[in-house]
Amino acid sequence: GLFGFASTTLILSMYNVQVRGISTPNAVVGMALFVGGLAQFVAGMWEFACANSFGATAFTMYGGFWMSFATIYIPGSGIGAAYTSDVELNHAVGIYLMTWFIITFLLFIASLRRNIGLIALFFFLTLTFLLLGISKFVTTTADACGKAGGALGIITAFIAFYVGTAQLLVPSESYFRLPLGDIPKRVD
Repeated sequence: GLFGFASTTLILSMYNVQVRGISTPNAVVGMALFVGGLAQFVAGMWEFACANSFGATAFTMYGGFWMSFATIYIPGSGIGAAYTSDVELNHAVGIYLMTWFIITFLLFIASLRRNIGLIALFFFLTLTFLLLGISKFVTTTADACGKAGGALGIITAFIAFYVGTAQLLVPSESYFRLPLGDIPKRVD
């Protein structure tokens, strides 16, 4: 789940900072549909089966995010063509991204008693969505906001890779562990 999220986020964020001059995100569509989308959604269902409501919510929501985000950039979906101008499309995508900013902020709050790794992941992801959303509404600083959002997305992706790796390195199957900064559980 986290590797699907991290890899798709890294690719899109590299496009957002315009690495190698790439600024059109269409090449991420397949990855977003199947790795960021479907694989994460399935991971969420497994988390649900394991009674992890936080993991189930996060993975299924972001699986849905990636599938819906990819659909925006599929010409056959008609979404892009439905808008009369690029400004209108940008504003629509801005509303979409700001909605994900709110969802991510709520998951950030829910992560506060888990571990430092997840807190950092959701903190940076919240800022990423905020800046990317703002970039769709402003015209004078849109490029700077989009690149800043992309840079934060790259940081988010590497945090997700770290947390995912730390969760894979269980004592019974690895020679070392990566610390996540566990937070003591509340005792009532």
